Amino acid sequence: MTRQAGETTARDDWERRIYLRLTDTDGADAALALPAPAGVRAEPAVGHVRLSWDEVPGAAGYLIERTDGDAEPLLVRHGGSDVAAVAGNRFADTGLADGVEYRYRIGAVAGADHPAWAWSEPVRAAMLPGPAAAVAVEVDAATVTGTLDRVWRMVGSERLTQLEFGDDGHGNDIGVEFAEALRMAQQDLGVTHVRAHAVLHDDNHVVRDDLSYDFSRVEALYDGLLALGVRPVVELSFMPAALAADPDQTVFDYRGIISPPKDWDRWGDLVAALARHLVDRYGIDEVAGWGFEVWNEPNLVVFWSGTRTDYLRLYDETARALKSVDPRLLVGGPSTAAGEWVEALVAHAAETGVPLDFLTTHTYGNLPLDTRPSLRRHNLPAVPVWWTEWGVGSTHFGPIHDGVQGAPFVLSGFQAAQGRVDALAYWVISDHFEELGRPPRLFHNGFGLLSVGNLRKPRYWAAHLAAHLGDHVLASRVDGDGADVLVHAWAALHDDGTVDVLLWNGTVNAELMNGDPRLDRGVRLAVHGLPAGTYAATLARVDQRHSNIVAECSPDVDWPDDALWLHLHERDRLHERPLPDVESDAEGTAQLELDLPMPGVARIRLSARDDAPRTKEENIR
Repeated sequence: MTRQAGETTARDDWERRIYLRLTDTDGADAALALPAPAGVRAEPAVGHVRLSWDEVPGAAGYLIERTDGDAEPLLVRHGGSDVAAVAGNRFADTGLADGVEYRYRIGAVAGADHPAWAWSEPVRAAMLPGPAAAVAVEVDAATVTGTLDRVWRMVGSERLTQLEFGDDGHGNDIGVEFAEALRMAQQDLGVTHVRAHAVLHDDNHVVRDDLSYDFSRVEALYDGLLALGVRPVVELSFMPAALAADPDQTVFDYRGIISPPKDWDRWGDLVAALARHLVDRYGIDEVAGWGFEVWNEPNLVVFWSGTRTDYLRLYDETARALKSVDPRLLVGGPSTAAGEWVEALVAHAAETGVPLDFLTTHTYGNLPLDTRPSLRRHNLPAVPVWWTEWGVGSTHFGPIHDGVQGAPFVLSGFQAAQGRVDALAYWVISDHFEELGRPPRLFHNGFGLLSVGNLRKPRYWAAHLAAHLGDHVLASRVDGDGADVLVHAWAALHDDGTVDVLLWNGTVNAELMNGDPRLDRGVRLAVHGLPAGTYAATLARVDQRHSNIVAECSPDVDWPDDALWLHLHERDRLHERPLPDVESDAEGTAQLELDLPMPGVARIRLSARDDAPRTKEENIR
């Protein structure tokens, strides 16, 4: 969005504050200063400016400063994501005005909460007039480059106590639908772990008034979860009232207590007692595969009324208590919002020797930054990285959640996480979510991949398409206007020789959630290295007109009647259709063409027509 010089709005004021926080190095740790990126390029393109630069060793991400004419410089904020920095060294700046030349500088940062110390020399570019030429995608079906890492193996679930809830007041059984949502995630998406808030909340009656413990409700919830084939990540929060220094400090409609403990020894005793009970009930071999996460977003005052020093003490006491039960129990944190405090906890663990078995943090509206430089700086390179909350937007009932833009966003995150993130947990699986009260209507822009009633939103279908790729990643290349910054490809081979090519066109700029015709693209796909023969081809799509259940319901409808529910469930399908058979030519190449709107996702699947399916080994020559 272009703003006039001198325009003053609340959002401009907020962006200036963000700009100052991430560009002012006064008081920042000079040991984390990074040099300016070299090789910065701004290339004119249709509907966007393509930016690229050389990677800076030690960088978690990069800030992009844009100046429009005589206006003040501001950071590119992607429509309001919680982290301004971008992951990787290329980016499409979208939502720009035609005919305007923009000035850019790039700065490397050591973490989401650290400033840029040095900036590149400025570069300038304006967008090109359209239309754009088709993007070329080439896949080599005979070259496997690695194994697909299914980082979506973890999802978020808000509170597991919802498994015991009944009717929501609109005829929807919360517990039944929530359990079915988790079952769908396990069976269809391959989810193995769920991270949930508030196991220590007083509605689970863990700590009695006489300070004795009762874990019967916790075990009932975990029994139910394990019966679904999913393991918990035990988020150790909120503070039981009997242990809280200030039990009146709470958050959300269900009043989770955000206070530090009044007695640190009591906190450690509770953690040890819970861990011991879980090990006794489920066995150490089982519980050692779960993970215990210390608190939730303690860097936000709405979730933790203590200081960062208080949190580090909470972490130390928790780790000590867990390891006293069994050294194999996994403990991690800092579980922060917006990628913050990563460096602080990693440095603390390295200095004190407190165990850090996995590193966790969160981000919304952006792709995860690279936290591994922090781990390497402190000689902890092997620590697994779990982003235990991640999503297309952080605002409750924000207008982006039910839309199509989340579909390419999900795929960009999954692909960007390959090789540097061990789990990327979409928050959350179900719209049965009560932080600010129960859903007011069916399509209310809830966080869930699934609606109330378990209708599959576009984001769910994107995760489904990723989950149903083959295990063997194929060499692929994208060339043309928007290549690898808007239009992405992910190709994979199944054991029976089937080839999948997953394509998507998207931007993290939430201001373009409803699309931008300048960013629509055509795609010319060539799949090389195919054995001679005839291939059945199918095309699956997710865009405004396909696999978009929200479009099937009038925006005037709060809750469907029986006839509309029936219609919605009938239309709750992935849009997939057969294409004409494809022949591989003398060079072993098959070619197809398709349109790819922004936002949009398409999957081409090629399967040999002959009676004897080819194995992976036969397909690779």
